Amino acid sequence: MKHYRWATAGDVNAFFGLMLDNIADLVLAVGLLAAAFDFPASFALRYMVPGTALGVLIGDVLYTWMAFRLARRTGRSDVTAMPLGLDTPSTFAMVLFVIGPSFLAALERLGPEAVEQAARHAWHVGMSAIVISGIFKLFCAFFAGWVRRVVPRAGLLGSLAAIALVLISFLPMLDIARYPVVGWVSLAVILTTLTARIPAPGRWPGALAALVAGSLVYYAMLWSGTLGAGVAESYLEPRLALMVPWPRLEWIGAVSESLVYLPIVLPFALATVVGGIDCTESAAAAGDEYDTRKIIAVEGLATVVAGLCGGVIQTTPYIGHPAYKAMGGRAAYTLGTALFVGGAGMLGYFAYIYLIVPRAAIFPILIFIGLEISAQSFHATPRRHYPAVVLACVPALAYVVTLFTDNLIGAAQIDVAALGASLAEQLQTLRMLSGGFIVTSLLWASALAAIIDRAMRRASGYFAVAAACSLFGVIHSPLPGGALVLPWRLPESLSAHASGQTPLYVAGAYAAMAVMLWFWNAGTARPLDAELGD
Repeated sequence: MKHYRWATAGDVNAFFGLMLDNIADLVLAVGLLAAAFDFPASFALRYMVPGTALGVLIGDVLYTWMAFRLARRTGRSDVTAMPLGLDTPSTFAMVLFVIGPSFLAALERLGPEAVEQAARHAWHVGMSAIVISGIFKLFCAFFAGWVRRVVPRAGLLGSLAAIALVLISFLPMLDIARYPVVGWVSLAVILTTLTARIPAPGRWPGALAALVAGSLVYYAMLWSGTLGAGVAESYLEPRLALMVPWPRLEWIGAVSESLVYLPIVLPFALATVVGGIDCTESAAAAGDEYDTRKIIAVEGLATVVAGLCGGVIQTTPYIGHPAYKAMGGRAAYTLGTALFVGGAGMLGYFAYIYLIVPRAAIFPILIFIGLEISAQSFHATPRRHYPAVVLACVPALAYVVTLFTDNLIGAAQIDVAALGASLAEQLQTLRMLSGGFIVTSLLWASALAAIIDRAMRRASGYFAVAAACSLFGVIHSPLPGGALVLPWRLPESLSAHASGQTPLYVAGAYAAMAVMLWFWNAGTARPLDAELGD
């Protein structure tokens, strides 16, 4: 234990990557609520952010402690702690489909002058949903180790590669390209120092050098009037104040209303559980073997505590462990992130940081993390399973297209039915394919890996699970936001047409695949071990 190098120079890079990602999610939640629903930003900063940041504080401290325990057990000096932070997909889901709608509903019921009262009601609904999500994840922790043993590495890491390419690499690239001179200068520093591992002048940490270089270019162009896109409007109201989150009981009164939103909330909770299992497998592939059940249990505990203390965004293990290990991070980066993000939420200084540092200078670190995860997904998977990893990325592509089409349709207030039957069906098919894409990616990649290994009945089992999941909207939900469904109580607009996009049709398709592969197994010879080599 005395030889464990728990803090190294690489922790500086890793700290900036993990810390800035969490800070961005905090500001995203507040800014999106204000922009989309006119939710009072001052209320969110005072009541929602402290508890949300507390979840990150608790989770990362516990993951730091687990790294020390792993180092003691293995005697290794290079153990890297699992990173934990706020879940980006469920941030969008909670804001757009839970807190925002409940705020508008309360405002309509109470009157336009009762803004703070409506905000408080929406906050309690969000707290209740997060507490229930955390309890659900604690329950799932008992089965996490079994899932990791049963599901092939191509399934676990393939779904990670999908997330890395779409959410961690592509979406931040849009912010980088908005200010290309700023963003690409910062990205060039990141790729040179962290991907190619060429030291920066003066041996500055790569992440810090990229942040400083991008910020200097940004403000130089802003001062000279050559920035181009201008300065983005801010919906934040920065303030410094001590806001210590304590367990509260007001959310209990909103439990009955929050149950309406569980079909939206629970699939995202399940996705973080699957993501946590993926992350544990990813860390094991990089050399750090953590207990899957404990990783998921800490995630669930941090989410429950955050909800009890006012948080409205669930925590999740971040999928960047291989990237943080490649940076040289050990355990100091998670401890530093815990203290910094916790302090930012409870003291209010995170808003100042986000307003001062341009996103185009922050987000290149996410590109590096996405590249490392995608590369590691292939490196740690047998070569014969590469097609399964690629297949796992397809549902994620549908998700990113749906994200933009839904935003455009909503902003322009377009009646989809007026677009014509063909285009409306294409949009609905995209929505169906993207629903629950993380779980879909896992099942598709696992099934193809089993087929490649000539384990036809195992592949049949994966498709049977997919049939059950699609029947209730865990995957391929036809509803906005990926909500769960009951196949016998569909909206009339969906049940009236037979275009193959309803849960019954999709479940039937998976069932047909499962049956076909089950009987195909009888006539398929299992290959020799040598044939299954890399």
